[in-house]
Amino acid sequence: MAGILAAAAVLAASPVAGAAAENGGAFDGEMNLFAMEDESVPKPPCSTLFVGSSSIRFWFEINEDMHMPLIKRGFGGATIPDVNRYFNRIVTPYRPSRIVFYAGENDLDAGHSPAQVLADFKAFLDRKSALLGDTPVFFVSVKPSPSRWKEIEVQRAFNALVGNLAKTRSDLVYIDVATPMLRSGTPDPAMFISDHLHMKRAGYAIWKQVIGQALQEAAVPLAPDCRPTEPALPAASGQSQSLRW
Repeated sequence: MAGILAAAAVLAASPVAGAAAENGGAFDGEMNLFAMEDESVPKPPCSTLFVGSSSIRFWFEINEDMHMPLIKRGFGGATIPDVNRYFNRIVTPYRPSRIVFYAGENDLDAGHSPAQVLADFKAFLDRKSALLGDTPVFFVSVKPSPSRWKEIEVQRAFNALVGNLAKTRSDLVYIDVATPMLRSGTPDPAMFISDHLHMKRAGYAIWKQVIGQALQEAAVPLAPDCRPTEPALPAASGQSQSLRW
């Protein structure tokens, strides 16, 4: 009996069991997989966290593209309230140096107004500020796609709201991936797989360039605990340094 009770105590204390009991939501299965991965391969602190919906989840070559310590926490069909719901499972534990955020597209597709989706994103920022301080958030604009082209006006309205919000906050950077994904004013079908919604390599090539450039050039500091304490030494004469975002 003592052995059974001890085993039960260990199970209840595990991140997988405890977090599942805490949330009880539609994506608990995916959250449990993330927790199991974290136990098997612990993530280094001060990585760049990519979080959001399926456009993050299906970025299969993200590590090769971005050349940085990163954590990918995308789950298909996610809305911003879903990300908020699981914040303490997919954001807080990693203590990231910065957060790249992609969500909101599914919210608009479900009929939520740009104002409501913005309010949900502000709730994400409020939680981030309370738990992670000045950690910067890089918001990736809602992407245009052939299957959701009829929603382009509400997508543009929401993107504009976040872009304006970024002008008022030192911890928020707006990244426009929508404009370079258009060809002659409409989405290029060559960038999408057969469902005309999710991207193939050609689409992610644009994300790689635009997001990478934003991470490299944005005049925002990293999370307070991740800032260098002294300047890096220059490379020795004759030695080259590889580009890192």
